[in-house]
Amino acid sequence: MAKITKDTIIGEILDIAPETAPVFMSIGMHCLGCPASRGETVEQACMVHGVDVDELLAAINQLIPAEQ
Repeated sequence: MAKITKDTIIGEILDIAPETAPVFMSIGMHCLGCPASRGETVEQACMVHGVDVDELLAAINQLIPAEQ
């Protein structure tokens, strides 16, 4: 998968890289299985949880190989 951006849907990230779940849980997203959270973009989740989107993207992109 290409680099994860603020517009990437969280469910898509979790489908291709379930190892990112702890990163989302660390910002307070404890309901990763619910349809609402899986349908949010990274930017929407950051706004709801008061997290800097650039910092979260950096953490997620470190875990996902560029070519997956």
